[in-house]
Amino acid sequence: MLFRNRFLILLALAALLAFLSLSLQFLHLIPVNPVKEDGLNPKSRKRIMPDPLTEPPAIDPIYEARVYCNVPSITERSMEGHAPHYFKLVSVHVLIRHGDRYPLYAIPKTKRPEIDCTLVSRRKPSHPQLEAFVRHMSQGSEAQMDGTLSSLPRYPSHSLCEMGELTQTGVVQHLHNGQLLREIYIKKHKLLSSDWTAKHLYLETTGKSRTLQSGLALLYTFLPDFDWKKINIKHQWSTIFCSGSCDCPMRNHYLEEEQRRQYSLRVKNSHLERTYVDMAKIVGIPTRQLRASNPIDSMLCHFCHNVSFPCTKNGCIDIEHFKVIKTHQLEDERERQEKKLYFWYALLAIHPLLNQTVNRMQRIAEGKKEELFVLYSAHDVTLSPVLSALGITEARFPRFAARLVFELWQDGKKPREHFIRILYNGFDVTFQTLFCRENNMHSSKPMCPLEKFVHFVKRGMFSVFNSTNYYDACRRRPF
Repeated sequence: MLFRNRFLILLALAALLAFLSLSLQFLHLIPVNPVKEDGLNPKSRKRIMPDPLTEPPAIDPIYEARVYCNVPSITERSMEGHAPHYFKLVSVHVLIRHGDRYPLYAIPKTKRPEIDCTLVSRRKPSHPQLEAFVRHMSQGSEAQMDGTLSSLPRYPSHSLCEMGELTQTGVVQHLHNGQLLREIYIKKHKLLSSDWTAKHLYLETTGKSRTLQSGLALLYTFLPDFDWKKINIKHQWSTIFCSGSCDCPMRNHYLEEEQRRQYSLRVKNSHLERTYVDMAKIVGIPTRQLRASNPIDSMLCHFCHNVSFPCTKNGCIDIEHFKVIKTHQLEDERERQEKKLYFWYALLAIHPLLNQTVNRMQRIAEGKKEELFVLYSAHDVTLSPVLSALGITEARFPRFAARLVFELWQDGKKPREHFIRILYNGFDVTFQTLFCRENNMHSSKPMCPLEKFVHFVKRGMFSVFNSTNYYDACRRRPF
């Protein structure tokens, strides 16, 4: 009897210990290994929920193309807004790529893909607030936009998309983005109160309808209430958002060298060349002319919208052609990371934008209550150099409606101390950055001290050029 009682007690203790272990892991009190997802290897101390899509073990052009399309299908889970309970969120800076668009280039002598750019709520993909968004955009007579923006349409409306026009998919992608960020930053963290004013926002977009419309879609589902009187959107003429600091000869030099590298890699790829020759015969034009028409841009539109590739009397462009060109793109991105030309270009190209971000964060850390939410609506050629300059080398090329988020937090126990988190498409990449990789080994907090980001932008970015400031780095050859 005594042996039986001891056995039951031991069994109960074992069950209790197992329950406690599982509970501690669920509450993230016991560290767990992060899951490598979306091309990233985040070192956050919080567990990331696994992506239901299984990442292929090697380069898979079809998988990569689907990720790039980013067609809304499932509820997205993200790591935005995660911090110890005693931290206070004080500002958020968001840089987005526009949503899905119609091609910028057409394949010569082929029929354009028939994509409808009107917004119809019953057509998929859709969003519960799509109809309300259209109504609200139609009533924007009180909108405050820089002169060049006021003449642009606020939402797409052509039954056959125009070149570069935002599609319904692109609008829905950013309606989803805005809704996701609203749940986190407005409802949970109260970043903007119900009586927010225009001074709490800073909004900037390039002069393309697709970037303006993407920004408006995100804002519509993000803001506590979308009031045209409080919306003041500034126009940025440069795709790298360099504003008044665009004069940088060495930046242009590195970009030219990077373009030469791209050309050299392409001419070495005999499989790619045979593919272009074959496609050129199908459409009946010289190979050089086909290559200049950038066929992958149009082919991605066919792929993302599940529209058949074009055919002529000589045959059809098919998925095998697409896979060869897409594979070359992926190989080019990999070599670009290995070489330093694009990295050097990126440091100089994106410094003005990062400098603006740092200056705003410093003002808020000093107690200013203006520009709490910042939105830049931009392009792939904006996000890509930002990722490269920050050192986030494992990130994929910016997909449609990609988002890069900078969060500024105040330590509730030490109010004078501020920290940042950086997230790319919902994944915490703070400790992948050049300026905070080492901090991950010594800090007990899942974020980076603001001063490290400030030092990197004000001085650290220029060390590779043997300079201490932007002006000198733009004019000095380091080698």
